[in-house]
Amino acid sequence: MENFEQLVKERRSASNFLENHPISTKELDEIFELVKLAPSAFNLQHTNYLVVLNPELKEEVKKAAYGQHKVSTASAVIVVLGDKKAYREAARIYEGLLLLGVLNKQEFDQMVQDTVSFYESRGEAFQRDESIRNASLSAMLFMMAAKSKGWDTCPMIGFDPEHLKQVLNISDQYEPVLMITLGKEKVQSRKPRGYRKPVAEFVTYL
Repeated sequence: MENFEQLVKERRSASNFLENHPISTKELDEIFELVKLAPSAFNLQHTNYLVVLNPELKEEVKKAAYGQHKVSTASAVIVVLGDKKAYREAARIYEGLLLLGVLNKQEFDQMVQDTVSFYESRGEAFQRDESIRNASLSAMLFMMAAKSKGWDTCPMIGFDPEHLKQVLNISDQYEPVLMITLGKEKVQSRKPRGYRKPVAEFVTYL
């Protein structure tokens, strides 16, 4: 297993990528096999990913990202979506616990009811916030997993979500949380790492 501390220190937000470094769906699947282990509230697994590999479609996505060059040079553009209605999948997700006998029918029904009620009672703003929270957890793991496989990434919030939804035919059920460009970093154009606060400045022990 690669040293985690080294992995954290080596991960950088790549501002430029080397061209002509394709990534296969097999390589991406290996990354997503790790990403599926990300934590999520109630194990609802709120995150969906759209992986844009097609060059023509990437150019359309680039327009939604205000023409940012790294979208063109990236091997893949990953669109991270949060499912605002993920709680509706509770029964399907928990069914395995019922089939394995971990839960009896009464416990299963109660677990599903509690989960659905938790989200429905808090309303749409909470459901949207939850989709963003959980997708963000998953996206961070995606970037770490990609780095562990030798790929560089850059998380992006500089895009027009409505334009992106139109280009990629994303339904209103899903919140576009982040775009992540992935590829091989053009290291010679890398800038020094930005200032990081000392621990004492952002941690308070009570």
